[in-house]
Amino acid sequence: MSASISSVRVSSGVGGLDEMLKGGFPQGHVVLVLGPPGAGKTSLGLQFLNEGLAHEERVLYLSLEEDLAALEATARQFGWNFDDARKKNRLKMVLMDPQHASNAMKRIMSELPRELDEWKPRRIVVDSVSLLSLLATTDAERREVIFNLAAACRHCGATTVFVGESDPAHPETSRDGLAEYVADGVVLLSYDEDPDRHRVRLAIRVVKMRRTAHLRSRQPYTIGARGMEVDAKAVDLTSL
Repeated sequence: MSASISSVRVSSGVGGLDEMLKGGFPQGHVVLVLGPPGAGKTSLGLQFLNEGLAHEERVLYLSLEEDLAALEATARQFGWNFDDARKKNRLKMVLMDPQHASNAMKRIMSELPRELDEWKPRRIVVDSVSLLSLLATTDAERREVIFNLAAACRHCGATTVFVGESDPAHPETSRDGLAEYVADGVVLLSYDEDPDRHRVRLAIRVVKMRRTAHLRSRQPYTIGARGMEVDAKAVDLTSL
């Protein structure tokens, strides 16, 4: 099925991923970026926002894990300076302290939807929905908070990345088992060792992306000076 809605480029530096997606994430989608620790999920989220800033968009990073100074340091190592965007009110980075679970849950459930509707970001990153799920005290609350957050992001018109930890026992599923069903798309990051055990090989696959004719090939990627770069030549994407 061909894409019937406009696409949002993930990043000019992740060209191979945009090719796999036939242009980028569909506008307004909630996309789960899933993978183990160290696979580059947070870096990809920051790169996604940096692409939006390059096009004068308003963007929001909602963190439940890393403090904001650490996130900014990660961005700077790739040459992305967010200071100017923040001064121009095009970037907001919000830390929700998981040590105060009740306050974080209250804000997400009652205050955040209104804030999103008022500010209207074009791109949102939530890092991470796995920790958000752990803050819930019951299964019903866990479902409610994740579904409501996704609905609020869609309602304000943003294209959203949910960062999630994969289950070590089942690497293609999330720890909570919910996020992939709430999301419109799932991008899976993974790594394994070379036979000589001297190097780690990183790979990316688009598991699902509603309303698009996305490719399902498993492409290698690297994380270098410009962020994540997907090798589009490992599999000839034009022939798939």
